Amino acid sequence: MPCEQQAQLIRGLGPFSATSVVAGSMIGTAVFLVSSDMLRSVGTPWRVIAVWVLAGVLSLFGALGYAELGAAIPAAGGEYIYLRRACGPALGFMYGWTQFIVAKTASIAAIGTGFLLYLAYFFPGLAAVLWQRQASLAGHSFTLKLTGIQVGATLLIGFISALNILGVRRSGALQTLFTLAKLAILAILIVGGFAFGHGSFEHLHAAAPAAGLHGGVAVATVSALWAYDGWNNVNMVAGEVKRPERNMPLALIGGSMLVLIVYVLVNLAYFYVLTPQQVADTPRVAAEAARSFLGGQGGAFVATGVLISTFATLNGSILSGSRIPYAQACDRLFPSALGHLHPRFRTPAVSLEAQALVAGLFALSGSYQALYTKAIYSEWIFYALVTLSLIILRRREPNLPRPYRAWGYPWVSAIFILVAVLLLAETFAERTSDAAWCLGLVASGIPAYWLWTQSRLRRARPSHESQRSSWPRRP
Repeated sequence: MPCEQQAQLIRGLGPFSATSVVAGSMIGTAVFLVSSDMLRSVGTPWRVIAVWVLAGVLSLFGALGYAELGAAIPAAGGEYIYLRRACGPALGFMYGWTQFIVAKTASIAAIGTGFLLYLAYFFPGLAAVLWQRQASLAGHSFTLKLTGIQVGATLLIGFISALNILGVRRSGALQTLFTLAKLAILAILIVGGFAFGHGSFEHLHAAAPAAGLHGGVAVATVSALWAYDGWNNVNMVAGEVKRPERNMPLALIGGSMLVLIVYVLVNLAYFYVLTPQQVADTPRVAAEAARSFLGGQGGAFVATGVLISTFATLNGSILSGSRIPYAQACDRLFPSALGHLHPRFRTPAVSLEAQALVAGLFALSGSYQALYTKAIYSEWIFYALVTLSLIILRRREPNLPRPYRAWGYPWVSAIFILVAVLLLAETFAERTSDAAWCLGLVASGIPAYWLWTQSRLRRARPSHESQRSSWPRRP
């Protein structure tokens, strides 16, 4: 059945559920892990805090523009809808193509893998190798292996995707519950660290060995932006948000500001209870901080917190990401099957299943760090392009109803685009192979779009020819 003839998506996400999609998608594993890497990059705790603030403000600047677009065009698909409307179907297709084949699906796979890595804290057997084989390609030998973590991540992605098929109200309520739980755990880290950590604010003025400041700031900023990533997810489910003209700006701005404040406070707590050298020496800074006031149970507490946090992040990513291929299928820019809704639950079930399949294949690869590095680079290319679309639509469609207008326009939008471009350039210089891989993948959308349009033309041609042959001939 054509997409436009089916029942509409249900607007079942209220203000709390929508805000939970934003905050719950942003708060994942990174805030528990990356501060030690950031300290080794920039050298002092105050610089780490400054980078967290910079990345948070930059994300907030992006959210301000997205809030205007989401309130003005409250349709499922988010960035795809904005890019298609402002820049044409080709760029919209390239965005959806990139999201579906790597950006969103690789991000989902990385989050699912992170969940299983922390679950292995309680069940070490999950890390066991289930299958292994030596292989060679072009003279290079390598080992193929399958672990319980890879299989578990794939099954987890399938399970949460199935929950999302059961209805947006259920997934929205689940998102709210787990977001509140993860905020409570971070609050315990903050309050417990300052109240019982027996630390010192003098730690903030000490230093640790670091890389060069210029390149180090760029690397640290990428790590922080991965922690903030997900603020745009609610735009992808705008077609299911109640009163989007009010709740979209509230969710985007409120959720982004809430996470910024929480991240700064929890990092201040880390550096209050731990010396810079202790932070630099541990890969799990949150667990080390928790041990300072919880004793030996601190590691288990943080591992539980990461599991809760990651589950909510994975749910929000699966919920939002599936709406992109659904919206493209409705516009006949993806296979029509992806635009079908479940007859009972009115959710894009086929899109959810296809997304779970691709993400599951990524999860089986088991390459956690490579997955999230490539995902974040490709996503920020389109963050800049979507913000540019805001400027284009302001000029091209001045009469478009805009219940909310972005604060600080056009300067805030221009700053966001400029900083995004500089960050992408700096990341390309620092991590050339990953960045080049991402650019090549985005560019692959060009021939994919051409092949898709040619296929549509070939399918349409027989009907036109048959119609022409049925016309009466001239005597």
